[in-house]
Amino acid sequence: MPRPPPLRRHPVTLRVDTLWGIFALEAHVKIIIVGGVAGGMSAATRLRRLDESAEIIVFERGHYVSFANCGLPYFVGGVIRRRDELLLQTPESLEARFALDVRIDTEVVHIDRTAQTVSVRNLLTDEESVEHYDRLVLAAGASARSGATESTIPTHTLRTVDDVDHINAVLTSVAAASAVVIGGGFIGLEAVENLVQRGVQVTLVQRGPQIFTPLDPEMAAPVLDRLRERGVDVRLNTTVTGSVASGTVALSDGTTVPADLVIDASGVRPDVTLAQQAGLRIGASGGVWVDGTQATSDPLIFAVGDGVEKTDAGNGSGTLVTMAGLANRHGRSVADSIAGTPEQAAPALGTGILGIFGLTIALVGWNEKRLVAAGRAHRIVHTHPANHAGYFPGAEGMSIKLLIDAETDAILGAQIVGGAGVDKRIDVLAVAMAAGLGASALTRLELAYAPQYASAKDPINQLGYVASNLAQGTSVNLQWHELEAARAAGAVIVDVRSAGEFAAGSIPGAINLSLDDLRERLVELPRVPLIVHCQVGQRGHTAARILTQHGFDVQNLDGGYRTWLAGTVTSPILERALA
Repeated sequence: MPRPPPLRRHPVTLRVDTLWGIFALEAHVKIIIVGGVAGGMSAATRLRRLDESAEIIVFERGHYVSFANCGLPYFVGGVIRRRDELLLQTPESLEARFALDVRIDTEVVHIDRTAQTVSVRNLLTDEESVEHYDRLVLAAGASARSGATESTIPTHTLRTVDDVDHINAVLTSVAAASAVVIGGGFIGLEAVENLVQRGVQVTLVQRGPQIFTPLDPEMAAPVLDRLRERGVDVRLNTTVTGSVASGTVALSDGTTVPADLVIDASGVRPDVTLAQQAGLRIGASGGVWVDGTQATSDPLIFAVGDGVEKTDAGNGSGTLVTMAGLANRHGRSVADSIAGTPEQAAPALGTGILGIFGLTIALVGWNEKRLVAAGRAHRIVHTHPANHAGYFPGAEGMSIKLLIDAETDAILGAQIVGGAGVDKRIDVLAVAMAAGLGASALTRLELAYAPQYASAKDPINQLGYVASNLAQGTSVNLQWHELEAARAAGAVIVDVRSAGEFAAGSIPGAINLSLDDLRERLVELPRVPLIVHCQVGQRGHTAARILTQHGFDVQNLDGGYRTWLAGTVTSPILERALA
């Protein structure tokens, strides 16, 4: 379908000189936006800045049109103390500043594309009306998945201001409250942390075998450890199956747990009800299909937000990414498109970050499980650097996993788990991916350094050094989940840590030869394939270089003993993923 001409700024006055004088003809433009919050309100306010004269109406079926939905869990936990701090704008403030006609408690129930009208129902009075549009923007977002629990169990989601009002009402009515949280994703983990912060006894129920599934198993292990350290009862491979009695629910593992409150954070699905009714194209991912300017298959209708399919930066396919940053960015883009200055949207990297009990979890791009499922050749780098110079007080460690295209050296994804400095590094990697920098090019990034902020060799530079060694063949790595197969084929493990480190914990069957003694003890090593390792990989690389130059067939265990130890906690998970 051809695109319509872009809207001009209105009113437009056409002056026509005739024998009878001059007359004026005014054109009137009406833009309707369905849904507020991030995408819808970004579109509305940007449109007003671009066009002072257009009529802009926002229909929001909820009672709050602009609120900090990402802050909701932290209001439950008391980190955000005042409820009104969550309410960013009201219909009155939006009318005063932006001349927007915002109608809350109002639902758009039907779109007539031929007539260019929407049917609207006032949810308080049940009255219906019809509104014409010149351009229509759908920002309906996503809704909670249904069916996560047995239907007779009352549950709450954690997506709206009404949700936190209900949750707070329950918690304030019980002296020593207990809660079950279903789902260990972004919202579920934030809910767990804030409930614990409030003194609630929490059981986290995860349907699958791993917590926080966007991470690969060895990267998720520290998250599971931190949850259990803080007293959270984590149940993996488990679902909620029923209600035994008031305040108690039954789980699929045959146990019952106390639950004054059940929070369903098992995920969301795109809200495409209106789009489907209107006959708009739905993408393969289940979200509303849009082109690079956020236009749907009807060029008069645009769509933004969590209900919309994005283009995956990894392979160009349609994907769902429910991130507030993208919703805001695309809301701005759709306003530009309607105003006549469209730009093609950048593909989505899926950059995200989460804090849980002092641990920061960040990720961007694809994980190993997805690369394996797609059959895409890749290399992996694990490092365990400190956030700043180790000699400066307060250094905190982090674990980084970098995934690299084996043919092009392109960065395909990254995961970081640790303390301070994680946010800085994931942002650098996201920018590098957006700029098209290869993994080896990370060696050349000139990053800010002072002992209290970083190391002279920043963790990002260190990733580049390892990646460059792999690309050049200077180093050959073996992943933790490949170790058993290598041993079965006759390889011998050589632990080059100190005797004290080896005594504190080791890989079964490994030979301990300290790196500092290695050159003098080469004769003790068999002439079979060797796998060397240290604690985190750096000494292992040095050992591998020594042995290679003395004629040994050697590989370095990527990420060392620390990565292997984290991986073996959850090894059955990856084995199933790789099957």
